[in-house]
Amino acid sequence: MRHHEGPGAHLKPMLDLANLLSTYNSDTGEVSSARLQERHLSDLRGCFADASAYQAALAVKDPLIYSVAAIEPGSAAGDLHYGLGRILPGKIGQEYFMTKGHAHAQRSAAEFYFGLAGEGLLLLEDLATGETRIVPLRPSHAVYVPGNTAHRTINTGRQPLVYLGVYPATAGHDYELIARKNFRHIVTEHNGQPRLLPRPNSLA
Repeated sequence: MRHHEGPGAHLKPMLDLANLLSTYNSDTGEVSSARLQERHLSDLRGCFADASAYQAALAVKDPLIYSVAAIEPGSAAGDLHYGLGRILPGKIGQEYFMTKGHAHAQRSAAEFYFGLAGEGLLLLEDLATGETRIVPLRPSHAVYVPGNTAHRTINTGRQPLVYLGVYPATAGHDYELIARKNFRHIVTEHNGQPRLLPRPNSLA
């Protein structure tokens, strides 16, 4: 005899409070119950176009560039993760401090970025066409990053840039793609304003 299952039989069990609620500190970039991952200048080798400026800066010290703390309450399709990013102000040559950048391993996965503090940009590159744009990221800004788009966060201000990124749990992060090919464009400061330029081969 076939047994009939009652309503809610296929629902996932409710997560405990530790997975339902997390607190974050936009001043420190820390999130409760999440490991803080820090990236120093030495971790960003190959990201900055001006290799000479990079080596000169690294010879003086190895400063913290940014940190990320991620909350991952579930890993199934339909679950969401979020990361709290915090990029310090500064430049290497004329390029602003930035993240390594990544594409999603699940190429079709999109993401939302929410600006919390500071002033910066998202560098977006279409993986199919190479079309590139920069989008402002500031407090009260919500930036949609479509699927099939490599993205890098850049601090163009004088204070830490703090933001939340919300993405599907199945998205994954493909950093190797950027390490191999890098972004086709860079963002430099020109007359006090950010400027998008093709990556110069002579400095790559």
